[in-house]
Amino acid sequence: MIEAAARLRDATWGLPLILMLAGMGLYLTILLRGLQFRGLLRGLDLAFLRRDEPDAEGDVSHFQALMTALASSVGTSGLLGVAAALAAGGPGALVWMWAAALLAMITKFAEAVLGVRFRETDERGIKSGGPMYYLENGLRWGGLGRGLALAFAGFTVLAALGYGNGTQAYAVAGSVGVVSGLPPLLVGAATAMLAGIVILGGIRSIGRFAGVFVPIVLLAYLGSAAWILWTHAALLPDVLRGVFSAAFDGRAAGGGVAGYTLAQALRHGASRGFLAGEAGGGTGAIAAAAARTREPVRQALVAMTGPVLDTMVVGTVTGLVILALGPVWTPSSPGATDSTTGVLALQRAFAGALPGAIGGWLVALTFAAFAFGTIVAWAYFGERSAQYVLGARAVLPFRLLFIGIIPLGSVLPLHFLWTLSDTLRGLAALPNLLGIVLLSGIVAREAKSWWGKATNGLEE
Repeated sequence: MIEAAARLRDATWGLPLILMLAGMGLYLTILLRGLQFRGLLRGLDLAFLRRDEPDAEGDVSHFQALMTALASSVGTSGLLGVAAALAAGGPGALVWMWAAALLAMITKFAEAVLGVRFRETDERGIKSGGPMYYLENGLRWGGLGRGLALAFAGFTVLAALGYGNGTQAYAVAGSVGVVSGLPPLLVGAATAMLAGIVILGGIRSIGRFAGVFVPIVLLAYLGSAAWILWTHAALLPDVLRGVFSAAFDGRAAGGGVAGYTLAQALRHGASRGFLAGEAGGGTGAIAAAAARTREPVRQALVAMTGPVLDTMVVGTVTGLVILALGPVWTPSSPGATDSTTGVLALQRAFAGALPGAIGGWLVALTFAAFAFGTIVAWAYFGERSAQYVLGARAVLPFRLLFIGIIPLGSVLPLHFLWTLSDTLRGLAALPNLLGIVLLSGIVAREAKSWWGKATNGLEE
């Protein structure tokens, strides 16, 4: 059963989905004339300088919506994803990770435009949006949109309980246990209590939490990693030469190990750039729909900075630390594809570069902190999806169920359910990607209208 679930997961998250995401990114880049490059500075300005539109409809600021989305992707998907990509694909995976992130930016933009454009206000005055709403309200073709919306919402609810909860609770318990020696069940109970305080307050509580917690953890991690790179700066030129050489190995056409190296680098690097950052997965649109904004494009510009921060900044720094302080993959041993190899490499890199036991503690606590952030963010994604299917009456029961599963997830390595939840995330992306393609004309019109006003000085 476990092997069958693993094969299904690999098929769902394999080359076909990666090609779909790449094709989506290229299509949107052409349609929107490279907007991810033209609009990046505006997005950063809205996210980090203006940060909010206090007089606009919505529940959280631009910045809080972005941090909520980042909380769901930068941790166990982000840090561990980079480590696993390097372990499986070698140094060249870093280049393809960057390339995929550039395409992921425009997909995140399109999702966010549609998320805000089609969002609704529920009976409690809270904004609800995401793929389920733009699929149903945008695709009025004989029930097609409603069917796709229900499929997305159903897969997302189940994925929230598995990937967004159980796997993250296990990561928290394991990481904290390494440095404290506390039993997993006790850590799980404490995690549930702390998460409950945030989750039961709804999106406004989650937004306030993410807006403070995520930047603190990010800055602590990036500061430590930057110090390591600074003290090992002499190694970086050789590391970078190795990265680009592995990514564009001209001998690959001849087959053999070189060909395997290039194929693995492209596959695992692109997979990390697209999938770990949730581009195309639809959850970013749920977070964007909660933002206070008068224009869908404003929050979309903010949302598309996520892959820059998650992949181009955090992922790059993580990759360089691993490669500078100890390669985890060599062409002579292309079978080293276990993600655990990359995780251990990251731990060894930090432990070897920082004095005493600080490095090991830092990595363990960083994993735990980001996994906790993922729990909180996915509670909201699952809640909004459950509300779409069952109505507002489902919100409180879902929150209580979600919180109650956390201690269970911390002690039970339910590999089958976790593998299945990864599959559900991939399945949720399929109706969302179809919806983005079919509704891309709306995205283009919104972008053209806003950009014209901005160019003429009419957009505040």
